[in-house]
Amino acid sequence: MKKHIYDVCIVGGLGHVGLPLGISLARESKKVILYDIDKKAGKRVREGKMPFKENGAEPILKNVLEKNLFISSDKKVMRKSHFIIIIIGTPVDEHLDPKYMVFKRFIDGVIDMISDDQHVILRSTVFPGTTEKVKRYFESKGKKPKLSFCPERIAEGKAMEELCALPQIVSAFDEVSKNEAAELFSVLTKDILFLSPLEAELAKIFTNVWRYIQFAISNQFYEIAAQHNVDFYKVYDAITYKYPRASSFPPAGFAAGPCLFKDTMQLAAFSNNSFFLGHAAMLINEGMPYFIIQRLKDKYSLKDKTVGIIGMAFKANSDDNRESLAYKLKKILEVEAEKVLCTDVYIKEDGFVSLKEAVKGSDIIILGVPHKEYATLHLENKIVVDVWNYYKRGGLF
Repeated sequence: MKKHIYDVCIVGGLGHVGLPLGISLARESKKVILYDIDKKAGKRVREGKMPFKENGAEPILKNVLEKNLFISSDKKVMRKSHFIIIIIGTPVDEHLDPKYMVFKRFIDGVIDMISDDQHVILRSTVFPGTTEKVKRYFESKGKKPKLSFCPERIAEGKAMEELCALPQIVSAFDEVSKNEAAELFSVLTKDILFLSPLEAELAKIFTNVWRYIQFAISNQFYEIAAQHNVDFYKVYDAITYKYPRASSFPPAGFAAGPCLFKDTMQLAAFSNNSFFLGHAAMLINEGMPYFIIQRLKDKYSLKDKTVGIIGMAFKANSDDNRESLAYKLKKILEVEAEKVLCTDVYIKEDGFVSLKEAVKGSDIIILGVPHKEYATLHLENKIVVDVWNYYKRGGLF
């Protein structure tokens, strides 16, 4: 390790997964280089500012910057690091099939930077079997670096806490690689769980899909109740009150984001499209905007109404809008309503209006996501669609 300038290079180091990890490792005296081509994010981080919301990260960033934490847009820095942590997953294409070639093209672009005395760690969710494919591909190119799959398990906004609080899954094809990866992550958490690479890949993807299915169950129950003019949340509150076996029963909501849907479709592909439960969950969760708007059409003349969507991120108290269902709501309403007004306290986009304008100018308010700033809104004279029950008015509208 001594021959390398840096202990760790994080590829994709300025994103929601890589940056908190880099900051946390630097805090524990690891010398970390963040490799990323995002110039806008790089500028902010060099100024000691987080490019996205992450609780507790910015003060630590300012403390470790240019001491143990460095930034580069030059991929050659990979040569100068012992560990290369890759924050790139396998996306899905327009047919909802995994795009392994995206991952392979990345490896092709950096393979000259990787030598046998280095240790490559895959960190993001990958299609099951990807780690072994990467190992074989390295070998076909005459490369034999150590290779591990050590999945991230954090929730956005809680990364600085959870990187140290949650157990870390470590997997590799040999004992040396496994122990070396475990030693690296042990500076963050003492709870290390060892699996084979395929077991670890499935553990990561099963976790995300399990959550997605949980949300689908709640959303399906919400729809069934609403179709019979029953307030889902009266039923939900009765089920969950002092009943421990319902402790993991989530409320309804717009379940989305960059991981849960994608990973459900990857698992469906891995099961040769026999994962009917996953497909059903996708149809339910992705269908929630259509269900809500059809309910509005049945009760009101939408073509004469202005609809405001309050909150456009995919989760509460976040500025991350990737795969947010609020944008699907917006697209459908642009066809069905007279006018659509969108706002978000954390996201600024062309066409968005202020919160005050959205509330004042709308006949119907849809709570896209329950940011904490919306808790005290006065919406007494508005038709309010709150599938989250944030305002404790129930699920009917």
